[in-house]
Amino acid sequence: MYDYVIVGAGSAGCVLASRLSRDPGARVLLVEAGGPGRHPYLRIPKGVGKLFGDPAYSWHYRTRPLREGGNPEVWVRGKVLGGSSAVNGMVYNRGSRADWDALEGLGNPGWGWDAVLPAFRALEDNALGATATRGAGGPLHVSGVRDPDPLCDELVATGEAFGLRAVTDVNEEDGERIGHAMATIKAGQRFSSARAFLRPARSRPNLTVAPDTTAVRVLFDGDKAVGVRLRTADGREEDVRARREVVLSLGSLATPKLLQLSGIGPAEVLRAAGVDVRLDRPNVGAHLREHRCLALRFRLNAPLGANRLLATPAAQARAGAGYLLTRRGPLARPAYDVIGFLKTRPELARPDAEVLLAPWSLDTLVPGKPAGVEREPGISACALVLRPTSEGVLAITSADPDGGLDIDPGYWNSAHDRETGAALFRRLREFFAVDPIASRIRRETFPGPAVTSDEEILRSSLDGGYCGFHAIGTCAMGSAPEDVTDPRLRVRGVDGLRVVDASVLPAMVAGNLNGPVMALAWRAAELVLEDA
Repeated sequence: MYDYVIVGAGSAGCVLASRLSRDPGARVLLVEAGGPGRHPYLRIPKGVGKLFGDPAYSWHYRTRPLREGGNPEVWVRGKVLGGSSAVNGMVYNRGSRADWDALEGLGNPGWGWDAVLPAFRALEDNALGATATRGAGGPLHVSGVRDPDPLCDELVATGEAFGLRAVTDVNEEDGERIGHAMATIKAGQRFSSARAFLRPARSRPNLTVAPDTTAVRVLFDGDKAVGVRLRTADGREEDVRARREVVLSLGSLATPKLLQLSGIGPAEVLRAAGVDVRLDRPNVGAHLREHRCLALRFRLNAPLGANRLLATPAAQARAGAGYLLTRRGPLARPAYDVIGFLKTRPELARPDAEVLLAPWSLDTLVPGKPAGVEREPGISACALVLRPTSEGVLAITSADPDGGLDIDPGYWNSAHDRETGAALFRRLREFFAVDPIASRIRRETFPGPAVTSDEEILRSSLDGGYCGFHAIGTCAMGSAPEDVTDPRLRVRGVDGLRVVDASVLPAMVAGNLNGPVMALAWRAAELVLEDA
């Protein structure tokens, strides 16, 4: 018997396990379907490219075709202690004050910026030092790029010439700005949620960590969640009990899946899948929002950037040897080196778009195979609408816990997103027409200069763009009876069951979600302890 059973050892679950196990009188179980994460590539920031397509370290969720006549997409999530923080691009930002205040404005007291900022400051160990809005000395190390590629300095200079403010830390202000990315990296090594929060806590005798263990369904006694049915690596099933709470922290895809498998979800979906309906909750799996990244790539006119350092086996061997000796070089950097926030229209009150820039260009991604860069020199940009309003939906397809999900991403189904996405893409092209970076470019390689209309731009993003890996909303909190979770993240209609992950966000906390989810979990731990 445990006091708390936490399902999912990702960005949120590791924070919760660390925080809740501080009480020596509380027994905590942390369950993770993935393994312990001992592969050396998991420590190398760029090394995850070798593992991204490997089902041993990541979940591969297949969506519906992204458009009529188009192809499905594979959404990758971490399957290891640390979850997606162990396989992500490591870019760290926090969302703006207005983003968090908007959550409170939607009927969620306690989630405004003034309530969440102390959580960010407490969890951060920022290499730049503490300020009024930045933390130092916390468990999560955050740093800038130690030895940026020279092209990155030119990208920042181009941003200045383009009208953006060059800053040292993009998280220190909310206006139009550009700078080297802050990342969850320390001394050239990835700093996942497992490393930051779980590793220091595992020596506590009241914390049990169970990797390679899958949650099959939540167990109930009447209207109270009392435990979880687990399946171990050898196929055995066992039930574990929770005196106080079961907390689901599997992310915006797997948390609604487990709820639906447990009988909480849209009744028609559950019946079609052969699951008994415990609670008819139409919004479990609904209101899915995800960033769609518009891609833009260029061929350079000189042998600059990182492609030449990573494209061939021999180059990779040299980069690997250099990394092992110094913990520096292209393998020690985040997925994207430069980050910018801009307005797609000058009259807007705040930025509505994010751009991620890198001195490399990827080959075509093939599911199941390692990511690779092009041999010729290139440069890449990934741009996203910060606060999408398009919504998708996901649903289980059978009562089998190993069964697939039916995922409709809902990309570009709102006029706001279509108009903003097309405007953003044009602004991005304008950016690359400004010196000094313009003088480095030979030609646009994707999607190509012939792509000009709104329809062509959005179609190119569906055929050759990227999933942002920032899904939210599928168990969204709110004050209305139909909202899946209440503002304290408790699942409505049952006792002893809480959701703590990105699925509870009813709107985007604009930007990359790893940092915000850790802060959300830090704050949620306070709520759990208060309710205890």
